[in-house]
Amino acid sequence: MIKLKYNGILCSILCLLYGTLSWALVTGDALPGFSAKNQDGKIITSADVQGKPVLFYFYPKDETPGCTKEACSFRDAFSKFKEKGILVYGVSSQDLKSHKEFANKYHLPFDLLDDSSGTLVKLFGIDKMPIIGLYKRQSVLVSSEGKVLKVYKDVEPKTHAAQVLTDLEALNKAH
Repeated sequence: MIKLKYNGILCSILCLLYGTLSWALVTGDALPGFSAKNQDGKIITSADVQGKPVLFYFYPKDETPGCTKEACSFRDAFSKFKEKGILVYGVSSQDLKSHKEFANKYHLPFDLLDDSSGTLVKLFGIDKMPIIGLYKRQSVLVSSEGKVLKVYKDVEPKTHAAQVLTDLEALNKAH
C-alpha cells in the first residue's frame, strides 16, 4: 500500500475528513495478505481464501437499517453464492461481540470479520465517510486466482447481492 503524504494544513484537513489516505484496489490487483477474526474468534487469513472466489463487502455498522438490509440480502442469496463456490465476508469496524449478536439475530450464514483496528479497510482502500468517520459501504470481488475482478464503490444495500451475482454471470460469459 502506498500512502500519500501532504504537508501542513492540507494534510490536517484531508486526514480529518478521510482518515489515512491510501490507494484503493483496482481491477487486476492481487488480493492483499490479511488476517482477521470472524464473529466466533476464528482467524481468517488470505491463505484460507486462496483458490476460491471471494466477495468482501465492507459496511459501516452492525444493526443500522442499511447494513441490516445488505446483510439480509446476502443471507437470502447465499445459496446462489455457495452454489457458485463464492465465499462471502462482511467487514466492519465493530468488535466480535457486536458481530456475533448481529450474525445470530439475522441468521447470517457467512462470516463477519472484525476490523476494529482499521487494517482491512486500509489494505483494500475503502473510503471513509467525511465527518462521520465510518467506512463506506463498498465491496471487492476477487477471483479464484487472487485477482480483483471488480470494486464496488457505490452500493445499494437491498440490491447489492443480486448485482454481484449478475456481474459474476457477465464475467463468466466474458471468459
